[in-house]
Amino acid sequence: MRIVNPDYFLTMGIKLLQGRYFNEHDRKGENDSIIINEALAERYWPNESPLGKRLQRASSKNWQTVVGVIRDTKQFSTEKEPPITVYFPFEQYTARSMYLVIRTTQDPSTMTAAIIREIQSIDPEMPVYDVKSMEQRFSDSLSRRRFSVFLLGIFAIIALLLAAIGIYGVISYSVSQRTHEIGIRMALGAQTRDVALLIMGQGMKLVILGVIIGLAASLALTRLIKSFLFGVGATDPQTFAAIIALLVFVAVIACWIPARRAAKVDPMIALRYE
Repeated sequence: MRIVNPDYFLTMGIKLLQGRYFNEHDRKGENDSIIINEALAERYWPNESPLGKRLQRASSKNWQTVVGVIRDTKQFSTEKEPPITVYFPFEQYTARSMYLVIRTTQDPSTMTAAIIREIQSIDPEMPVYDVKSMEQRFSDSLSRRRFSVFLLGIFAIIALLLAAIGIYGVISYSVSQRTHEIGIRMALGAQTRDVALLIMGQGMKLVILGVIIGLAASLALTRLIKSFLFGVGATDPQTFAAIIALLVFVAVIACWIPARRAAKVDPMIALRYE
């Protein structure tokens, strides 16, 4: 339940879907009007207009009439779905504490001191606290998710580096084990380019196999990180394509270094290598 004055919805930019906003006629003893969100309308009147329908609070004997339906809004968290919400006009109900919402074309941070002075000029004993812009509140609501994504990013970078080091180590070890073979190939006429392609091909076979296994595992595990995603699906093809391209690029660099070293092996030294 929310208690608001008539200008709240316009100040916050909340879209009206049906009916009207509150006005000066919605006063105590005149019109027991309420505005509901679309979640409540869809739950109790899914196939009809809720305008003119009535609701009753458990603590009141009066019936309130629905005069408007607004778009759903999230109140305290971007992660939770908007709850069913009823808005009551401030002139009909009192609240122990309320928020003052101000829309400005200027930088909100420069308005704080002026707002506090204006409020205290009306009531010097009125405490004013928790003054923030909507951008700050939105950022604060994402702090936990942002930290989680930051940690995931750090772990992903570490995993990428370990993968690159692992590929480089495996290919380098393979090159050292095949030095004699490389010398024979070069002595029989193999060109530097042929040797490099041979080593690169061996490494890329492992990379492609790893990408296929990793892609299958990722598709199976994306539901575990679905709650961390915003504006992108858990199986977004563009994201998967970009990550695969990045992994292949890193793998090519990791394979290219030992392949380049193998291509520069002196055939005579390689033939004597044990």
